[in-house]
This record gives sequence, structure tokens and C-alpha cells, in this order.
Amino acid sequence: MIGMSDNLSLAADSIRAHKLRAALTVLGLTMGVATLIAVMTLVQGANLYVEHKIADLGTNVFRVARTPFAITDFTVITKALRNRFIYPEDVEAVAENCRRCQVVGATLSSSTSVRYKDHEIEDATLYGHSPTMATIDTRTVALGRYFTEVEDRHAAEVCLIGDRLAQEFFQDSDPLGHIVRAGSAEFTVIGTFEKIGSVLGQDQDTFLVVPLRTYLKLRGQRNSLTVQVKAEGGEPLFSLAQDDVRRILRARRHVAAGRDDDFFIGTAESYISLWQSISSAFFAVFVMISSISAVVGGIVIMNVMLVSVTERTKEIGVRRAVGATQSDVLHQFLAESVLQCLIGGAIGVLIGFGCALALRTLTDFPAAVQTWVAILGVVLSSIIGLFFGIYPAVKASKLDPVVALRTE
Repeated sequence: MIGMSDNLSLAADSIRAHKLRAALTVLGLTMGVATLIAVMTLVQGANLYVEHKIADLGTNVFRVARTPFAITDFTVITKALRNRFIYPEDVEAVAENCRRCQVVGATLSSSTSVRYKDHEIEDATLYGHSPTMATIDTRTVALGRYFTEVEDRHAAEVCLIGDRLAQEFFQDSDPLGHIVRAGSAEFTVIGTFEKIGSVLGQDQDTFLVVPLRTYLKLRGQRNSLTVQVKAEGGEPLFSLAQDDVRRILRARRHVAAGRDDDFFIGTAESYISLWQSISSAFFAVFVMISSISAVVGGIVIMNVMLVSVTERTKEIGVRRAVGATQSDVLHQFLAESVLQCLIGGAIGVLIGFGCALALRTLTDFPAAVQTWVAILGVVLSSIIGLFFGIYPAVKASKLDPVVALRTE
């Protein structure tokens, strides 16, 4: 009985003797594994990205709006556009009557241009926030302060600006106390926010925040308010707070018993679950495509191994004549098939990770390199090598040594 190390040595010698053939043999498998690894790495990265960026509402925070936050059915949004607006009085009712709501805030937004002296930035976002958003909002004030209840009550013309506006307008100076123009209104800068960066390629730092009543005074309520609620305690109280808000709004909006809500509640879990349902569909398609490529690579390996058995018939006969058993020949050819697949799989893993990391470096698309993904690629390669190497190995082991020795 020949040992495993000897079989691996013989397999390596055979591969080295036919380098070009071996390289072309594993090419299909390499591409299949590389595609699979790249897709899995990008999907895992996107899941983490959605969890930390898009779905980051803060601890125990949920939103309530007239229209859904995330949908895949166009008819739902069409129906939701007929719902009543959410007004400041609704927000006040929630704040007064929700026992499990720790903080209640509200927001509005619209696009605007922002100017400071002779420098103007188009397509900025103007937010109107209630003062309580200082506690709810996940954005962090880097310099200065948030506006107060008094400033909101008197519709003070003050604002906080995003990092890009601060860098563009006040690169070499302190922005606090300076006046910027948003549309036709002027605001005194009282604070700046820390840099957020881009989310799926969209810059998130080109904005300014003003008191909600200031926003309503300037723009009116052309859009429905979005209610932001920070609940008390853990998961049970978080769910109960949503029930309280639902009950309060249904009563104010005269929604009859048995009818669906005419508003929508969004949580971090709802964003993540929607993304996962979308990403899983894409993931399944890409896995199917890459699996086909891997299987084709396996078929090529089996075909080449069959040719190799034919070419090496006399070698097999000599080995059998000097004492090698059928099991020895079987293990030799299986080792050769698996070794080729492992080499192709390892190269595929490196290419897949390399493509994913290059995409993450050169673009804003995320990627998460995880060890188990690499292990999966190697295991998949081994399985393909075993499965498609069995038939050629069995055929080689069953050759009659006498007939094999006579082969020219």
C-alpha cells in the first residue's frame, strides 16, 4: 500500500510534467470559484454596510411616516400617497400620550442650494428638525451646539451644517457665527457635524439642519412629517412603544377597527430584512452562475483525466507489475484530480478576494473578507475534484496489467 504522501508526490510530478495542460484544465474551476468568492464577499460586505449605515437608526429608535420607508411593490406606494399628512399636532400628541416613548422628534427635508460669499453648492439637503432630534439623531455635533427649544419656538434663523459644507466654505476658518444662505433665507451657523462619508456612492455631508418651526415658516408643510421615536428599555418595551404610537395615531386619524394603518413604522430590522430578501435573490442567481462554471471546470478535469489515463496506460501496467494494487492506482489518480482542483480553488479564492478588495478600494462598494468564505471555496474545490475524479481513477485502477504492458 502506497502512502498518501507518495500519491501526492506522484500527482505533483504529473502536474509539473504537463504544466500548460494542468493550467488550462483548472481554468474553468478557478473562474467559477473566483466568481463565487467575489460574490459572497461583496454580499457579506453589503449586509454589514446596510446594517451599519442605512439601517443605523440609533438605539431603540423607530420612524413613523405617511409612506413606507422601504418597499418592493409599487402599488403600495401608490396607495400610500393618498394617506393624510402627519402634522406637528400629531407629533405633540405622540409625545404627550406615549408612555413608553422616551423622546419624540420630527423631521422634514427638501433640496436647496447653499451659498457663502461667492461660493455656491447645488443639491444640498435642508432639514427641519425638532430640538429633541439632538438626542435621537445618530449624527454627532463636531463643533458648536444644537439649537434649543427657545430657538425653535421663535423660529430662529440658525443652522448646523454638514462636513462638506464646512470644508468647502470654511476650510481655513471657524464657521461658527458666519452666515450662509440657503435658497432665499440666511442662517447663522451655530454648529457643524462630524463627517459621515458616502452611502452607496451618495455623499451624506452636503446638508444643513434648521429648527423645525423655522423650516415650516420658510417652506410650509408641503410634505408629511416623519416622526422619530426613541423608546425606553429593551426589545419588549420597544415593541410596546410602537403599539402605543400606532394606537395614538390611529385614533387621531380616525382609522376604523379592522382597517390597515394609514401610516408606516420603520425600524432597523425592517430595512435589514428587506435588503436581505433582495440580496438573497441576487446571491442565488450569482451562485447558480458560478456553480455552473465550477461544474464545467469539473467536467473538463474529468475529460482530461480520462485522456491522461489513456496516455499513461503503459505506466499503469508497469506500476501494477511491480506490485501496485488497484487501490494504489485509484488513490494516485484521485490525488492528482483533487490536487489540481485544490490549486485551481486556491487561485480562485485569491482572485475572488482580490477583485472584491479592489472594488472596495477603488469604489464605495463594500466588501467583507471572511475566513469561512475562503474555506468554503477550498472545500468546494475538493468536492469537485473527488466527484469528477472518481470515474477516471476507477477506470485506471481496473486496467488489466498484462494488456496495459502490451500497449504502445
